Amino acid sequence: MRFAYYDRLSRANKEIYRKSDAIETLGMPRGLELGTTVRAIESGLRADDPTSVQRECARLVDALTRGYRVPDVGVRVLAKRPANDYGELHGLYEPAEARNRARITVWMRTAQRRQVVAFKSFLRTLVHELCHHLDYELFSLEETFHTEGFYKRESSLANALLAQGAGDGPREDAGPAA
Repeated sequence: MRFAYYDRLSRANKEIYRKSDAIETLGMPRGLELGTTVRAIESGLRADDPTSVQRECARLVDALTRGYRVPDVGVRVLAKRPANDYGELHGLYEPAEARNRARITVWMRTAQRRQVVAFKSFLRTLVHELCHHLDYELFSLEETFHTEGFYKRESSLANALLAQGAGDGPREDAGPAA
């Protein structure tokens, strides 16, 4: 199933969309054990400790980008989500431009109630933004679209990280599906 906006894409972007949609899994890089880091992110959120959350998110993303052998990406953890009439922004991926490296921004608190975001939602948002980076750098897509394949890749990686965080042991896959 293609999302409604597909019909409005250019011919070239439809081809990119179809390529993205066909990539449905994203395995963990071999031998990468990130359970301790995942648990540290959860602890930092519970303690409402932005410094700890920032450090551990950067550690997680750095390990994953090294594991996938793609250029690194900066990570920022900010306080309250921005919001407008359309809703709250959970995360943001900014591709590399000129001399600026790519950057992921996630927010720790909801916009309206200013509550610390639930751990699983926060981790999935971080992984979602990383998947945009991987679309460009790992899969060499010229654009990154929200396709069913994209959401499946996001879910497979988030679930593997959550399993490691739960102490289910390392997930050694063959690596990313390319």
